[in-house]
Amino acid sequence: SSPHLVQVRERIRINGQPISKELFSKYFWLVYNRLEETKDPVHASMPAYFRFLTIMAFHVFLQEKVDLAVVEVGIGGAYDCTNIIRAPVVCGVSSLGIDHTSILGDTMEKIAWQKGGIFKPGVPAFTVVQPEQPLEVLRDRAQERECLLYLCPELDAFEEGRRVLELGLAGTHQRSNAALALQLARTWLQRRGCRGLGELKEVLPGTELAGRPVPLAPAFRPTDAMIQGLRDTEWLGRTQVLPRGPVTWYLDGAHTTSSVQACVRWFRQAALNQDKPHDGSEVRVLLFNATGDRDMAALLKLLL
Repeated sequence: SSPHLVQVRERIRINGQPISKELFSKYFWLVYNRLEETKDPVHASMPAYFRFLTIMAFHVFLQEKVDLAVVEVGIGGAYDCTNIIRAPVVCGVSSLGIDHTSILGDTMEKIAWQKGGIFKPGVPAFTVVQPEQPLEVLRDRAQERECLLYLCPELDAFEEGRRVLELGLAGTHQRSNAALALQLARTWLQRRGCRGLGELKEVLPGTELAGRPVPLAPAFRPTDAMIQGLRDTEWLGRTQVLPRGPVTWYLDGAHTTSSVQACVRWFRQAALNQDKPHDGSEVRVLLFNATGDRDMAALLKLLL
């Protein structure tokens, strides 16, 4: 995954833990030296930073014999260097937002086209509720690539008649991420021969989809491990509350209009739930940072 917050090792994790400094150093030099020895003498250049780390991550996962690798694209999908996996088990596209416009295009449709570039023939793919036009672009990309694309049901569908699923990550927007995670996990488990998690039905071309451009995947009863996984998930720097003495920090990495709106909703709720000082004094300070070609004024306006 990328980017990292504190140390580059956060990008390559095994069982949720960043690889050790020793392991990182070992594989870094192994990959670096191998590339150095075999590079084209005419165009004698090494892969750029992100590409190098991607090659290294694949090498680490192969050498350490992981059962399953979860790979997040860097930017976009179609032309991203993580997109060299020919037959992944499953693909997922989370909620689309406008970002990296100089590379991906300045509309949701153009961005959806880039994201759909990770679809592979015969490999199931899932996405969450999207605006109509971008969803149609994803559907067309899936058809063009002979990929089965499904829409995730809302998380409520997994809770019917059962207890509410607790999420380790705060914010209502994490519910759609959780629904997507459940579908990806289900696909992997079914590939491993697990039954009883609801079968995906292949939808034949021309089938009436009840007004949806994409068929809805069935909900199922989450396993105990899934319930625990959703509850224990943590991702530092995302809707993170850090109490430090008299100061409470609310940290989030939102950097698109849709994610900043989600961040605002989370902060309002989280700040309301915090105990107030007895004398009623409270000072709120916003530290805001943005880089690249992002529209700072638009993002700040949402925070106002």
